[in-house]
Amino acid sequence: MDDTRPIAAIATAAGRGAIGVVRVSGRNISGIARTLTGRALEPRRAHYLPFLDAQGEAIDQGLAIFFPAPHSFTGEDVLELQGHGGPVVMQLLLRRALEAGREQGLRLAEPGEFTRRAFLNDKLDLAQAEAVADLIDASTERAARSASRSLAGEFSRAVGTLQSQLTELRMLVEATLDFPEEEIDFLEAARAAERLDACAHALEVVMRSARRGALLREGLTVVLVGEPNVGKSSLLNALAGAELAIVTPVAGTTRDRITQAIQIEGVAVNVVDTAGLRETRDEVERIGIERTWGAVREADVVLHLLDARQMVAGELRAAAQDIERALVEQLPATVARLQVCNKRDLLAAEPPADTPERLWISAQTGSGIEALRRRLLELAGGEPGAETTFIARERHLQALAAASIHLDEARACVAAGDERLELLAEELRLAQEALGEITGRLSADALLGEIFGRFCIGK
Repeated sequence: MDDTRPIAAIATAAGRGAIGVVRVSGRNISGIARTLTGRALEPRRAHYLPFLDAQGEAIDQGLAIFFPAPHSFTGEDVLELQGHGGPVVMQLLLRRALEAGREQGLRLAEPGEFTRRAFLNDKLDLAQAEAVADLIDASTERAARSASRSLAGEFSRAVGTLQSQLTELRMLVEATLDFPEEEIDFLEAARAAERLDACAHALEVVMRSARRGALLREGLTVVLVGEPNVGKSSLLNALAGAELAIVTPVAGTTRDRITQAIQIEGVAVNVVDTAGLRETRDEVERIGIERTWGAVREADVVLHLLDARQMVAGELRAAAQDIERALVEQLPATVARLQVCNKRDLLAAEPPADTPERLWISAQTGSGIEALRRRLLELAGGEPGAETTFIARERHLQALAAASIHLDEARACVAAGDERLELLAEELRLAQEALGEITGRLSADALLGEIFGRFCIGK
């Protein structure tokens, strides 16, 4: 059972700052507010006044705002004391708040407990609650905007619309099962196949947006692979705009993977330079090659670097062909592959035109790098200036995938006819439950603890 005693915490980041905030939340905490400020506070109005210690002396001077339930972030009474952001001042103010609320059981808040209470009091659903943390942790402008959309409820509304469509269809199926004596072709009368197709299409749209949102949150992982000395380290430096990796004419210079985070139009991209792939007896290089394949298996996009001169001449070395073959055989369809033909500046004539699967660049001169950046942005799910609707997490993607599987099974039941109505009803129920996990209507306590435990103390 959740501990419903009042809670308090410093809600601003640790360290020194111009402003610091102590937040208190709980039932009927107006008495605590009066003790700390020496007066009754008008709801939702900023009062500039001293914050008092037990002897009535001022600890600090600042703004006090009281939000009575249910019109507050947590749905409970909330008091915010905004003072000077020195760590000593904040600790003194927090200690005084705990002292003033001792009779009511006021205690220190746990990580994420303010937001958890907002969820439990129906001020936020689970997707919105997670968006609070994502907004705080956003590393790019686009990620922040997408988290803000999720916090505003766009993701939840999209999921809610899908659930409503499934609810309507479930009602029709259950009614048919309850009244089997009615000689009505339910599947035909309810346009079940048409409705399911519409649900599946809507779910696919949400899944695409969620995948883009997940990439915005985590960043697109791009792994550079190829033979030694084909220009992988030079490409990493060109994309990063800095000399991060050692570049020499000596094959096998890179022995381990090097990761650099960059931004492309506000999208975080983690570029991984790896050891060149070739047969070798060098133990250190062999370990580096094993790590290369490990990085490939974790990639969102794999860039296979090739020598442009060999590509134009049609004389690709056997080692490069083996790498390409291995990528085709080992990579799942969800991992994008792109051939990048480097050293175009050494060609005697202009190379062929770029295609979605193959680009011609020169990491040395920078030719074609901008086209590569645009292509990576497209693979991340957005064009320059475009916005992803909402941010998403891995658990959201898993729930959407589960719902998709159940909808496919439901469509198979419809194709089989009325004799599988019971199975159809069950698949619709399971699809609806999977979607419910996103907003938290069907979430277990263990899941809630895992999610809110990752928040900072003051949220």
